[in-house]
Amino acid sequence: MNFRIMSERERLLKTVSYLKNKVKIKPEIGIVLGSGLGELANLVEDPLIIPYKDIPEFPVSTVKGHKGNLIFGNINGKNVAMMQGRFHLYEGYPVNKVVFGVRVLGLLGIKTLIVSNAAGGINENLQPGDLMVIKDHINFVGENPAGGEEIEELGPRFFDMTCAYDEKLRSIAREVFEELGVSFKEGVYAFFKGPSYETPAEIRMLKILGADAVGMSTVPEVIAARQMGIRVFGISLITNMAAGISKAPLSHEEVLDVSKKAGEKFVNIILGVVEKI
Repeated sequence: MNFRIMSERERLLKTVSYLKNKVKIKPEIGIVLGSGLGELANLVEDPLIIPYKDIPEFPVSTVKGHKGNLIFGNINGKNVAMMQGRFHLYEGYPVNKVVFGVRVLGLLGIKTLIVSNAAGGINENLQPGDLMVIKDHINFVGENPAGGEEIEELGPRFFDMTCAYDEKLRSIAREVFEELGVSFKEGVYAFFKGPSYETPAEIRMLKILGADAVGMSTVPEVIAARQMGIRVFGISLITNMAAGISKAPLSHEEVLDVSKKAGEKFVNIILGVVEKI
C-alpha cells in the first residue's frame, strides 16, 4: 500500500475547508492571546469555540496558561477569530507549525492581526504590569516561516518588513491609551527561542542592540501575517524585568500572576483598538 505525505499547502487547505463548514461568519480580525491573557475570550459574543485538538492538522498548545481553543464570534461589532493559546518553537514544533494558526486565519479572510505576549522588560522605563506597544522586532532565532515550500496562497517569497507593525494601528492604540488614562509605551521586541530565560550577559547584549523587551513568541506569526499582506498590531505585557536587571529568579508562575493582575487593563486596550479599527 502506498502512502503519500500531504504537502503543507494541502494541510492548510484541509483545515480551512473544515472550519468553513463549521463557521458561519467571515472573520475580519484575528487575535492571538499569549500567556495568561486568554480572558478576553470571555467577552466574545455568540462564540463558537473549537478546541485545537478537534481541528484537522492543527497543532495543540502544551503551555500552562494557554487553553488551546479557536474562538469565532463578535467583539464591538467586529467579526473576530481568536486563538486562545499559541504554539512555540520551544515546544518542539517546526516554524511552519508555529504559524499554522495565523496562516489558517489569513486564508479564512482576516485583514488585521492583533498579537499579544508576555515579555521580560529590558528598558528600565518599563515595569511589571506595563503594556508595551511593539514598534519593531529583532529575530535572534533566525527561523523564518517564509522559507521552504513556496505556497502561492500565502503570498510572495520575498516581501518587505519595513513596517511589520502597522503605523496606523499603533496610532489608534495611542488614542485608546490616552482615553483610558494609561501611560503609552512603545518599544522593540527581541525574540529568543527559550524555554530557558536569558542570561544577564544576553540581556546586556540586547540592551546595547536596542531591544526594550524580550520573549519567546510573536515574531514568526508576524512574519507569516506580513507575507500574506495582513496588517499587524502587537502588544507586550511586561510581566517581569529581565535577568540581571531584576535580582529575583525568573519563573513562569510570576508571568501568569502578573498577567492575571494586569488582565483588565490589557482587555480594555484590545477592546478599544478593535472598536476603532
